[in-house]
Amino acid sequence: MKVTADIFGELGNKPVHAYTIENNNGMSIRCINYGCIITDMITPDQNGDFENIVLGFDKIEDYLQYSPYFGAIVGPVAGRIKAGQFELDDTVYQLEKNENNNHLHGGAKGFSNLIWDANLIEQAEEAGVEFEYIRQDGEGGYPGTVTVKVRYILNNNNEFKITMSAVSDKNTILNLTNHTYFNLSGNAKRDILQHELTLKSNRFLELNDELLPTGKMLDVEGTAFDFQQGRKIVDGTTADHPQNILAGNGYDHPFLLTDNQNQEIQLSDETSGRTLIVETNQPAVVIYTSNQLNGQFEIRGSKARPYLGICLETQGLPDAIHHPHFPSVVVKKDEQYQWETKYTFLTK
Repeated sequence: MKVTADIFGELGNKPVHAYTIENNNGMSIRCINYGCIITDMITPDQNGDFENIVLGFDKIEDYLQYSPYFGAIVGPVAGRIKAGQFELDDTVYQLEKNENNNHLHGGAKGFSNLIWDANLIEQAEEAGVEFEYIRQDGEGGYPGTVTVKVRYILNNNNEFKITMSAVSDKNTILNLTNHTYFNLSGNAKRDILQHELTLKSNRFLELNDELLPTGKMLDVEGTAFDFQQGRKIVDGTTADHPQNILAGNGYDHPFLLTDNQNQEIQLSDETSGRTLIVETNQPAVVIYTSNQLNGQFEIRGSKARPYLGICLETQGLPDAIHHPHFPSVVVKKDEQYQWETKYTFLTK
């Protein structure tokens, strides 16, 4: 196990560092201290060929100009907050409206747009990086000075674990996630439409035309949202379900998990023989099939286009602060916030 560091680029006269974590099997994870972005995950296919299975860029400038949160830690609150506003302890907080009339993924001063401090971790059977950022009270419009730590740890069992912890000096709201776009074909040779997804989930959130939760939880049974026995992603692009059409012919929806830390999310690509198992302590996963991925740019040789990647965003429910029946995203003063997700990489 080893971690190596190098310079990825420069931002505002500050260097952006890249860290490559490699295990004894040849698997590696590359990340940078800007947004804690995961730029590469190099894993073997069923023939032993090592390829990158995430979408990303090789230059910091491309992340600044084009990236739809590729590989980043998103927060303080992932997803949309209606009208960019919330009330906590009888105080109304107004946030940046960076997507139409709503606040999305923490805004321009969100965690995905910051340079974090980093420390390397090297041990015999695992290695990684710990990132840290102290958000000051009022920064980005949010209350509380919050110390946030993110750990990326890879081991020799081809397991990659992300843990995030935070403590605030006053009551605040937090709902973090990682926004990696997976493509198990390797080096984005194909889109993800033939990937098969299995979810331990029997309900998903209904969205309105602003992609905000209406508050209703819909049953997946009999719809293209039923992944309990496994389903190919393409089904959601051809379905006539109003929610698939609303999302741009695909998925951009929170699914409530019925189990935790028990192989509750599984993604497979038959052609490459790769399988990804995701286990988390979070109540939900947002499945986004990059329906809106367009633009005049390339992702390491592949033209940006819909369905080139799939996000498996383990998190609390979006806009929960406006829906009292959702699991709370309020973090009390001095209370420990803890987020854990493990990714296990397998081949046939």
